[in-house]
Amino acid sequence: MAGAWTFAVPNLGDMDVNAAVAAAAAIAGVLTGVIAMLAFRWSEREQKRPTRTSLHTDPVLPPGVDTVLSVLRSSAVVLDEADAVVKASSAAYALGLVRGGKLAVEPMLQMARDTRRDGEIRQVELDLPRRGNGRGEALAVSARVAPLGSRLVLLLVEDLTEARRIEAVRRDFVANVSHELKTPVGALSLLSEAVMDAADDPEAVERFAGRMQIEATRLTNLVQELIDLSRVQNDDPLDDAEPVRVDELVAEAIDRCRHAAGTKQITMAAGGTADLHVRGNRGQLAAALGNLVENAVNYSPARTRVGIAARRVAATGGDLIEIAVTDQGIGISEKDKERVFERFYRVDPARSRATGGTGLGLAIVKHVVASHGGEVTVWSAEGQGSTFTLRLPEAGLARDRARQRSDRDGIGDETPRSASSPQTSPYETFPAPEVLP
Repeated sequence: MAGAWTFAVPNLGDMDVNAAVAAAAAIAGVLTGVIAMLAFRWSEREQKRPTRTSLHTDPVLPPGVDTVLSVLRSSAVVLDEADAVVKASSAAYALGLVRGGKLAVEPMLQMARDTRRDGEIRQVELDLPRRGNGRGEALAVSARVAPLGSRLVLLLVEDLTEARRIEAVRRDFVANVSHELKTPVGALSLLSEAVMDAADDPEAVERFAGRMQIEATRLTNLVQELIDLSRVQNDDPLDDAEPVRVDELVAEAIDRCRHAAGTKQITMAAGGTADLHVRGNRGQLAAALGNLVENAVNYSPARTRVGIAARRVAATGGDLIEIAVTDQGIGISEKDKERVFERFYRVDPARSRATGGTGLGLAIVKHVVASHGGEVTVWSAEGQGSTFTLRLPEAGLARDRARQRSDRDGIGDETPRSASSPQTSPYETFPAPEVLP
């Protein structure tokens, strides 16, 4: 029939083929992505893997060298063929030898290159500027360079600054001792000749003999103070330490200088807190305080006052005992304050010769106080006087006794008192140095 309807029926076979092709394409794409990712990761791993060449050129410390370098007292630096730092100790960084992975000292770097070239061990002493502003004492070092294996170089640097300082101090000390001994010995020699020439003049003999006694006394004092200084430097006073009453030390110092003070009409007075104790060597402590009082009398004008006062002050780690010696003497300038505790240093050499001073008294004071775990300080103004203050740890026995007395009297635990309290301040008796009429 001409008007009949026709229908297109889909081919199921063709649809199955298209779906299969699409699925295969998707699978192929996934596989391609996986293969590409694996290839990328394999490439990265191959790039990171050390090659035969890199294994041959990378510097490696010989076995055990790292451990040895870590225990050496010297500063250690290991350099490779390109002068790069392979290993450096913390001391090398502290001295400023290594900066930015490179050896920063050109003479040492040149030594390392020479040693790498010919294999010879080299050693030299150098003075290096200190890090920072470059001012102050130079850094004295001893550098030694040696080959380490076939390609590495080892640099060992020893800091000689302290050793040189000690050697300089020892050399100056010997020179000063020689000079100080030569003066009275030479005077004794000249005076003995004068006595022989004036044998028929009794008055001249008596005058020269008196001068000989003065020089002999000065020589004796110098030798004794040298012995005392050597003893306080070498002995440990805490080996035979004992509780020492501060009142007794002050009384001994005043008694030691009573005659000299009376000759100059100098008033000596003691004040401050009573019944204080420190722990240490009684003889050394008495000598130290006696030297301070003797200096105060020697350097004070006539008809002035010298005061010795003690008090307890609170401090971290335990209470301290302060013993202050105040005079109304010539005073000390700012530039001399830093050096008054040096051996043989004199603020006024002419006055020291007149008083028989040796220049060792304050050095002995400094060593005694330091060996007892304390310190000594000085305040001074020219023309107004000086105050030397000893600060020593309080004896534990004395502190316990003070607390027991406080508990017995119902006062309670002892608390630090104000420095302005008239009961405890040692400076109430001596408010300020002033010259008496």
